[in-house]
Amino acid sequence: MHRLATLVALLSLALFGLSAVNGTTDGLDLAIVGAVLAATTWRGATMSRFLQILAAIFATEFVVFGTMFTLAERELWPQSLSAFLPPDSLPITVGVFGIIIHSISYVPGIASIMRIADRYFDGNTKVTVRPWPLPAFTIREQTLSRGFITFLVLINQAQVGISVRLSYFNRDWFNALEEKNGELFWRLLYTVFLFWALIYIVSAIVEYVIQSQLIIRWRRWLTERYVGDWLGDGGHYRLALQGGDADNPDQRIADDVDMFINRTYNLSISLIATISSLVSFSIILWSISSNFTIPGTEIAIPGFLFWVACLYSGVGTLLTHFIGRRLIGLYFNQQKYEASFRFSLARLREYAEQVALLRGEPTEKSLLMTRFGDVIRNFLAIVSVRKLLMAFTAFYGQISPFIPYMVAAPFYFIGKIQLGTLTQTASAFGRVEGALSYFIDAYTSVADYLSVVRRLTSFDSALASARALGTIPPHIAHIIEPTTDLRVESLRLSLPNGTPIIEADLTFRQGDSVLISGPSGSGKSTLLRALAGIWPYGQGRIHFPEHASLMLLPQKPYLPQGSLRAVISYPAAPDFYSDDALLAALTRVGLGKLSSSLDEEATWAQRLSGGEQQRIAMARALLAKPDWLFLDEATSALDEDSENRLYEMLKVNLPGATIISIGHRSSLKAFHARSIRIESGEKGLFTPREI
Repeated sequence: MHRLATLVALLSLALFGLSAVNGTTDGLDLAIVGAVLAATTWRGATMSRFLQILAAIFATEFVVFGTMFTLAERELWPQSLSAFLPPDSLPITVGVFGIIIHSISYVPGIASIMRIADRYFDGNTKVTVRPWPLPAFTIREQTLSRGFITFLVLINQAQVGISVRLSYFNRDWFNALEEKNGELFWRLLYTVFLFWALIYIVSAIVEYVIQSQLIIRWRRWLTERYVGDWLGDGGHYRLALQGGDADNPDQRIADDVDMFINRTYNLSISLIATISSLVSFSIILWSISSNFTIPGTEIAIPGFLFWVACLYSGVGTLLTHFIGRRLIGLYFNQQKYEASFRFSLARLREYAEQVALLRGEPTEKSLLMTRFGDVIRNFLAIVSVRKLLMAFTAFYGQISPFIPYMVAAPFYFIGKIQLGTLTQTASAFGRVEGALSYFIDAYTSVADYLSVVRRLTSFDSALASARALGTIPPHIAHIIEPTTDLRVESLRLSLPNGTPIIEADLTFRQGDSVLISGPSGSGKSTLLRALAGIWPYGQGRIHFPEHASLMLLPQKPYLPQGSLRAVISYPAAPDFYSDDALLAALTRVGLGKLSSSLDEEATWAQRLSGGEQQRIAMARALLAKPDWLFLDEATSALDEDSENRLYEMLKVNLPGATIISIGHRSSLKAFHARSIRIESGEKGLFTPREI
């Protein structure tokens, strides 16, 4: 950005010098814009990456078009290339764009949006692309994404340029109609309109293809990062423990990321196109009405129609915000209520059997309709605001086309302007007023967009907070040592609300078999989760054996959707184990009847009983062969005989594993060499005692 700023500054100095040498003000306005643009471009190195891309585009265009303008002013531009000279207003237009982009970076809330967007545009991964008809090549994601954005901005600017050209066509065409000049009428139609209209259509198709590629790549990249942050370092588990504002992370990742990308692209690119139209057509409107007077008076106001458009749009924008400002909060709540309702439906499907056994359908229906009632109430509140907003914007939109005719018609009636100029005035006024009214037309989309940004920002904050749990002293220190034992020193575990629950000093030796028992709520499961390294609340030290593998089997195992092969192999890939290994594991845990169903797709969490699900978890342990196996009431759904057979099977098939179990049945003592009971101690804390 600094090199680009230097080029802009040099061009600005050259323009100032030429103006001084010639003793005229020609190019002085361009020089002033260039000086301001050089300063903002230099400071742009600290801006968001996404905004830097846009600022760099406009600064580069300023240098290119400004140089062309300067050469033309000095009569150094080749006469044969005069048709390729840009309009005199174009360098100023792109310079203003660059200044506006820098100004936007200071708008409150933009930083939050850009922090999310910049993750993709700073992506350093390498990808292989194959753009037809070129051969495949490797490129960095950040280079590709910036190239996409640059191309899309340029093509949007080209489309605005075509619109400006067609504005002059429209003026000449109607003038030919007024003058009954048939030859000029048809020539303009065939040689000007059809040519530029065809180019516009082709550009729109190309824009759609490139835009689609950018959006899907952007979504894939950002989704992968959010999923990685959510699942990395147990973030999903800690997020659930923490609670707070990060409700429904599935919705944040699936829906909000998609909406954020689409709205960020549409609003940013459409805003650039809108500003392009505003500047380009403002110049046309200003030049047309440069000597217009206030109707009924002789008072001339330069750019009269431009100021009318500004005043009209400004009043409309203020009224729109006054009417619709509640929509941002309402859209935020609507997504929250919708997600909660969907989650309740999904949870009911997961526990369908339990609900049916308890005849809980009436209660579930009441709970579901209560959540759906929140959806309805908030939706009706949105309707209440939007109907007022719609009434105003519809009225505003209906009268807008007539304003320029009402203002410019008196000048047409007295012969000051022609019919073509009148229609061009109306068209330019409409484009300027439409650009200034962008906020009015896009208010609903902007409100919805800001609620999406708010949800993603709160999700980011919640993830960062969750990942930080247990990392700030005093905390549980996990120490890897070249030893064979697992030692717990001065460990005090707490609940998420900070209430201490258990303190312990223990040593588990390699090859031990330990049974932990105690009353409900005494911290048995919490202790195992701390030993497994996932419980973040507390302080103390846990010394882990180096290179030892750990596995914890909870009371209710997780069975992912998919084939039985995938269910048994989890967390490994479905093809990680051979068929022989899978079949042997099924047979050993007493599920040989499922041997023919390895590749069958089903909702196994609903199809298998609680005992069968626990047998599946045991099969996973047989396949993984962990050095340390923690069993948190992992056989509670089985009868005693089946439980005994599984423990015997573990001893035979995992002879070197250290097994630490939580259980209440006295029959389990026979399968463990040590017994530890969690009992209430001093200060209301539970402590383990060897028995």
